[in-house]
Amino acid sequence: MAEDYRRIADRIAADIASGRLEPGGRLPPQRVFARRRGIAGSTAGRVYGELVRRGLVVGEVGRGTFVRASPVPSGRALAEPATAAPVNLELNYPSAPGQSELLAAGLAPLLRPDVLAEATRTASAAGTRAAREAAAGLLATEGWRPAPDRLLFAGNARQAIAGALASLVPPGGRLGVESLTYPLVREIAARLGVVPVPLAMDEQGLCPDALAAAHRSAPLAAVYVQPTLHNPTSVTMRAGRLRELADTVRDLGLPVVEDRIWSFLQEDGDPLAAYAPERTYVVDGLSKRVAPGLTVGFLVVPEEQEEQEEPEEPERPEEGAGRGEAAAAGALRSGGWTAGRFALEAAVRWIGDGTVARLVAAKRADAAERQRLVAEHLAGFAVRADPRAYYAWWELPEPWRADTFTAAAAQRGIAVTPGPAFGSGQGAADAVRLGLASAPLPELARALRTLAGVACTRP
Repeated sequence: MAEDYRRIADRIAADIASGRLEPGGRLPPQRVFARRRGIAGSTAGRVYGELVRRGLVVGEVGRGTFVRASPVPSGRALAEPATAAPVNLELNYPSAPGQSELLAAGLAPLLRPDVLAEATRTASAAGTRAAREAAAGLLATEGWRPAPDRLLFAGNARQAIAGALASLVPPGGRLGVESLTYPLVREIAARLGVVPVPLAMDEQGLCPDALAAAHRSAPLAAVYVQPTLHNPTSVTMRAGRLRELADTVRDLGLPVVEDRIWSFLQEDGDPLAAYAPERTYVVDGLSKRVAPGLTVGFLVVPEEQEEQEEPEEPERPEEGAGRGEAAAAGALRSGGWTAGRFALEAAVRWIGDGTVARLVAAKRADAAERQRLVAEHLAGFAVRADPRAYYAWWELPEPWRADTFTAAAAQRGIAVTPGPAFGSGQGAADAVRLGLASAPLPELARALRTLAGVACTRP
């Protein structure tokens, strides 16, 4: 009979209590743990979940699980007991005052039986004509507006990324990514059998020369990049760098997946797609603008050289799409990543009645207030942040390292993301990312004060 996962968790807890597993120590990945213990992977997952529930470890499988607590009092930062309720600075979903009331008002028309019948029909990756028009207007900037017939829809932006990569990079293919990048992209790549290739960055973001050198060394199939409010550094590429990057991908013949999920916080500035429309797949969504639970992801496919005929029917069949669009739509469909019709109908109403615009304005003001708290409480530390962003990249003072600081923060009930979760670039081992969006303002202020105090002690 298989050993109960709780007994295994008890033994790990005993190792933590005895000091055999020290605070800040990294547990092995679940698959390695399962192999060593001779247990199923699902059992290993339940063991780790139980340790998290008991408050003994912190983190997520795939980016590191660290010992969170130690009963051995030494007076040092890692051994001090947690005294505050958990504050999560890993999650990063902003919420505006009155958000639920605004969203409810937009949903009310959908509750009419005749409207609800239409809203609960199926929808293809191409969505509906109304959704394409609404999304095109929402995503438009001063110098760029996507053609509605280039839009596809996913359940969220992460699924849009997965669909784009699945359509562009074959199994075993190489995907260029920034040396610090959104952690889920590497997870998506692993599931697709794609090899992420880290590319050097500087103070303006991805270096085009590094991209060209990597491609010449061994051909890349595509590039994933975050030119606007890059996560985690919050760097935004200037027009000159965007032009240089556009020229590089055009010369190399490479497609680009441009992630603009945080671009709504920036009032001006054009995407890379404005400079290389024939090369760029644009990903965006409503999870940050609106709410994570009922959302839609957008995927704008590159412009075709030849004109595509506008269909007569409200529903545009995927078979009539261009080659790139058909491949992306097929990937979304086969992955089960297409958006639900109800979510599309809700999005159309929220965009059309101004709900999204009001939420965006409120969240821009909220992000600025949270950045003021960072500037106040972490003054004197090496913190990189854009005043418009919902995150901050903290280069820790010596002798702190990301893993030990993450564990010390967890001792005080504060979850932060260790730098290596984003890659190995720009001193990631000595940095953490602070997600500012989810914690209420008073909790955020207290957490920042506490973290500043921790940074002034020794591990």
